[in-house]
Amino acid sequence: MNVPSLLRFLRQQVLYIAIAAVTCAIFWAIGIQINPATALVYSLGIGNLLPPATSRLQFLHAKRPFPWNFLILLPIVAVLAVPVYVITSVVVWWIAPPSPQTLSHLLRTGWKFPFLVIFVFAIVSFLYRNTKDRLDRRAIELQQTVERGTARLELQEQELERARDIQRSLLPKQIPQIPGFEVAGAWRPASAVSGDYYDVLRFGDRRLGICIADVVGKGVSAALLMANVQAAVRAFASDAESPAQVCGKVNRLLCENIATGKFVTFLYGILDAETRTFRFSNAGHLYPILVSAATVSNAPGSASSVRTLEQGGAVLGVFPSAAYEDTTIELRPGDRLLLFTDGITEATDANGLEFEETGIAAFAQANAALSAADLDDRLLAHVTAFCGANFHDDATLLVIAAN
Repeated sequence: MNVPSLLRFLRQQVLYIAIAAVTCAIFWAIGIQINPATALVYSLGIGNLLPPATSRLQFLHAKRPFPWNFLILLPIVAVLAVPVYVITSVVVWWIAPPSPQTLSHLLRTGWKFPFLVIFVFAIVSFLYRNTKDRLDRRAIELQQTVERGTARLELQEQELERARDIQRSLLPKQIPQIPGFEVAGAWRPASAVSGDYYDVLRFGDRRLGICIADVVGKGVSAALLMANVQAAVRAFASDAESPAQVCGKVNRLLCENIATGKFVTFLYGILDAETRTFRFSNAGHLYPILVSAATVSNAPGSASSVRTLEQGGAVLGVFPSAAYEDTTIELRPGDRLLLFTDGITEATDANGLEFEETGIAAFAQANAALSAADLDDRLLAHVTAFCGANFHDDATLLVIAAN
């Protein structure tokens, strides 16, 4: 017998002794004299004989619903009661008889108490096994449910990871550059997939089409809508189309296909190395921030100014007839133009304070001498430290540096 089986056997004996003690207490309470040793031997004998016998015959009733399983159990117990009573009575007569008497007299007259104990044992064992089996089945069902749920979650995580890879592949793998300017971008989704989008398109050797967009919401639905925006921009943007015309075409397409309650903030512009200008149209997106160098040399220690380009129209996907306008700014050497989404401005610190546009402007002004890539990296790292890397929304940043 191994240790677990031995411990289980000992626990059962303690239970049978406790039953004997309770039985003696009941008889004492109602004024009936009983030999405690007799009660103990009967309890131990019946407890060790009856449950194993009923367990072997459990196949006759275990799989039947209540009360049929109980009704089948009763005649089984009635049949087993006779040999169990005889065996335990012999042991009682030999070890602790209730009074001096012959074995035949004990068998004829002492059957009431043992039979009561036998049926009590049978009923208690039945209820215990029935409850245990039901709990075991429920535990197995719960375990299977958990395993299926875990498998589904793992599959969803794999699918989301594939979706993120696909979405990342839609972003520029390498941002094209033109003489006199440097463009850098960063994209940080709040979850597996993102509703933010940016793109840089080359139009010849000296012109770039630059856009940034933010789909309302997060997750898969926003990512799917973002993919539609990306496809529409790639289809409509060209060297011959003005930013306002691109915004209008993308807006009309989205209005025909977008779900109710969804919209997109969008900014698209053309960076021209010949004229050193950035002509853009803003469709409800956050206003860009321009850090202008005070001197052409942009020498260390020289002052710079910051202004917000507060021109814009309606968001995309809501008003089919919305009109959009172009705005043109000149970019001088040392200027830094920042385009961003609200995942950066709405990043909050431990006290619930938002980073806001003022935080972007202050950091950009203090680091205006940095290259576009360095300013992009350091600003995103600064925001990440500010919010403890706990972004509540997708964060995207584009930096255009005029050299």
